[in-house]
Amino acid sequence: MQSLLSTAKFLGRSGTLKNQVFRRIACLAALPETHQMLQKTCRDFADSELVPHAAKHDREHLYPEKQIKKMGELGLMAIAIPEEYGGAGLDYLAYSIAIEEISRGCASAGVIMSVNNSLYLGPINHYGTQQQKENWIVHYTTGEKIGCFALSEPGNGSDAGAASTTAVEKNDRYILNGTKMWITNGFEAGAAVVFATTDKSLKHKGISAFLVPKGISGYTIGKKEDKLGIRASSTCQLIFEDCEIPKENILGKPGYGFKIAMQTLDAGRIGIASQALGIAQASLELAADYAQKRTAFGKPIAKYQTIQQKLADMALRVESARLLTWRSCWLKDNGKSYTKEAAMAKLAASETATYCAHQCIQVLGGMGYVTDMAGERYYRDARITEIYEGTSEIQRLVIAGHVLKELSA
Repeated sequence: MQSLLSTAKFLGRSGTLKNQVFRRIACLAALPETHQMLQKTCRDFADSELVPHAAKHDREHLYPEKQIKKMGELGLMAIAIPEEYGGAGLDYLAYSIAIEEISRGCASAGVIMSVNNSLYLGPINHYGTQQQKENWIVHYTTGEKIGCFALSEPGNGSDAGAASTTAVEKNDRYILNGTKMWITNGFEAGAAVVFATTDKSLKHKGISAFLVPKGISGYTIGKKEDKLGIRASSTCQLIFEDCEIPKENILGKPGYGFKIAMQTLDAGRIGIASQALGIAQASLELAADYAQKRTAFGKPIAKYQTIQQKLADMALRVESARLLTWRSCWLKDNGKSYTKEAAMAKLAASETATYCAHQCIQVLGGMGYVTDMAGERYYRDARITEIYEGTSEIQRLVIAGHVLKELSA
């Protein structure tokens, strides 16, 4: 199977699909042709490999191992990672487009992909040494292995600086003790980026980040949580009991952990915004298709203004959230500050996903409430996008803080 990188570059050069605008997502027409081809490649993959299995994987809580490996073969599991480490070497706009299309097919596959790309590989690529990149990136780009990001704890919630997990220096090692909670990909992950307090007196400035491999003594994986949505992706506890970590496994410098976490979450929010867009787009497409086929009082319900208003509002919110998301990608790709914009994108897209899934069920009526149709799964999957990687309430605090700073300057 061709890699994502070679496919996109080939299509961009050859103009194979030139003049074919993907009208189902109108604003794609404004993108470079390479990105349009990338979108088409990912949409076709989602339709053929993800959509037919998404309901079963969700119902039975099955990790989509076969599909994730194929995504790795396409280059989707390391889109913004340099080619020298096995990545696709594309930009964050490409990453967002790909995540949206994968999530449109299966939101669980979308979050597995997002966590591996932005939360695991991202900080290692940015802060890791050459040796760390060779050891901890190269083997996690193909889909054979995935990584995870361990920041949240049972008691800290949105207070990322209140890490009770500790790492005590002893000779040439750190001794890790504590529990991490709500860890996406945790059950299957071959390695984790783990945050622990190395100096309590410094509070958030005393947090450090560590690279911890699965199977090391003192590292235990808790049970998989039974969740409302994204049930084909695992969520579990990571438990560390006198877990000895070599000093060379520290990421960045001691005390850099909080900075690494915050910068990583900025990028991660672009991924979740894109996941939410995929769910919202899928909801809109399902509602529009059903409205044209379902008849009532002698004509398709799509002919009624009430249904048209719902579809119009859904489309408006999707396009608006997508442009906010792409704006944050542009800022990141051009080396500009994007914290506020990523928060805006994540807030807008996640609330759009919930809104569109809700309206989809309303359009489908009773059919929207049964598992024979995907609408109820979209509704369950959408809800988490307003919670993980920073709740909607936290996004509003981030946005307000930046607005007040900008307007008082």
